[in-house]
Amino acid sequence: MEEFYTINKNTLAEITEKKSKFIANIFYVENKEEAENIIKNIKKKYHDARHNCVAYRVYENDSIIEKSSDDGEPSGTAGAPMLDILKNNNLCNVLVVITRYFGGILLGTGGLVRAYSECTKKAIENSEKVCKCKGYKIEIELDYNNLENFKYYCSKTNIQITEIEYLDVIVCKIELEKKTKPNFINDIETKKININKIRNLCEKIINKSVEK
Repeated sequence: MEEFYTINKNTLAEITEKKSKFIANIFYVENKEEAENIIKNIKKKYHDARHNCVAYRVYENDSIIEKSSDDGEPSGTAGAPMLDILKNNNLCNVLVVITRYFGGILLGTGGLVRAYSECTKKAIENSEKVCKCKGYKIEIELDYNNLENFKYYCSKTNIQITEIEYLDVIVCKIELEKKTKPNFINDIETKKININKIRNLCEKIINKSVEK
């Protein structure tokens, strides 16, 4: 997966269908373990509810891990449609837990699918989405008199400076998209920017930049 969307912060949405109350909590998660811990906490928080249905997708170890649970609802009426909505929106590193307080009126399988789908969509609509992509974290060293030019270069090439250390020389940690790295290396080799040393730290998922 070269890029995907996720959410910036956790949000909540509610709907009522034939006296049943559906509460959707949507979370940004980094990995499966974090998602499972949140699910446990949500089930404790809403321990008096009839169902706590789950869907999540996380990007971990270069693959996507998916999970859904109907938590006692008829098979395929809750977790699966919730997960389908995450996939259709290319959302990843996202967990949705929908809590249902039963209102005494049966909704039927079609009604349940509609209710859980509507609640999931509403939670996504309430969220601020951000695009993520594959990238690199890199450490570079440069002289003090080249710092301002380097900052300007980064602002024009969608490279993010995440940390600056003022030592005998300037040490910067930067993040850049995978597609940006070849041009960056070429600009160093052709002296378009003056860098003393460069060290690859790791590959990571970063925020996709907005083209300028």
